Amino acid sequence: MAKIAELREMSDEQLELTGKEAADQLFRLRIQSQTERLDAPSELRRNRRLIARVKTLQTQRARDVEPSETST
Repeated sequence: MAKIAELREMSDEQLELTGKEAADQLFRLRIQSQTERLDAPSELRRNRRLIARVKTLQTQRARDVEPSETST
């Protein structure tokens, strides 16, 4: 799992890709948890938290860009 410092170093495209991969993995884990026993149930929580971190960074970056766009 990526730490917040590692995520901050990523470009917007890498961050979006990481979020999509985590969402896909979370989907697969949810299906697997319904059909069979998970080897590591904590993976669900890790993926949810990773998705939240990615979305938080995307929101922060969007908020940082908006004021400069409106002032020019």
